[in-house]
Amino acid sequence: MSASKSVAIVVTSTRTPRVGPNVAAFVQDKLRLQGEQSGISLKLVHVADYNLPVYDEAVIPAMVPAQASFSFEHSKAWSADISQYDGYVFVIPEYNYGLSGATKNAVDYLYNELLGKPVLIVSYGIHGGTFASENLKRSLEGMKMKVCATRPSLPFKNGNAGPDLYTAMSTGSLGSESVTAWEAEKLKDLLQGFSELREGLVKPKN
Repeated sequence: MSASKSVAIVVTSTRTPRVGPNVAAFVQDKLRLQGEQSGISLKLVHVADYNLPVYDEAVIPAMVPAQASFSFEHSKAWSADISQYDGYVFVIPEYNYGLSGATKNAVDYLYNELLGKPVLIVSYGIHGGTFASENLKRSLEGMKMKVCATRPSLPFKNGNAGPDLYTAMSTGSLGSESVTAWEAEKLKDLLQGFSELREGLVKPKN
């Protein structure tokens, strides 16, 4: 890769407490070496920091900036900050077998900021968040993003039966058993997904 690229690791969970930041930190740590070797900087971006209400602009995002402008400061800040990246890793939770409202709402504020850019989806949850991952894939592909074929899913160890789920939901902490399992079973998927993201960064946008 001839020029350096910047990738946002977007943490979409907004509840308190939330385990999303710790899942994203795990992902960042595992991808850091590949990123450094490829000239890709990785930065954590937290949707919760923007306090986005349910989409409340009078204009549709596809009109911004060519035909219209956002009115509210939260929209302007989110749009401006997310548009500066060359690619994205979305780290998403699964709620009730689907995409969380906060994740979809954050995406619904965007269009031209993401258009044609590559994105890696990493999901987590009781069963790894595969339904949420599929939901987001459809939305982002509809927005003409280049979604990586590999979409790592990170299940909490032992699902409902294990202590890691309760720890994650009640304290926002990652259980050691889940981390150990992800390192043993999911690292290959993370690295493969990031390799696909890297390839997408060097191809021209459609």
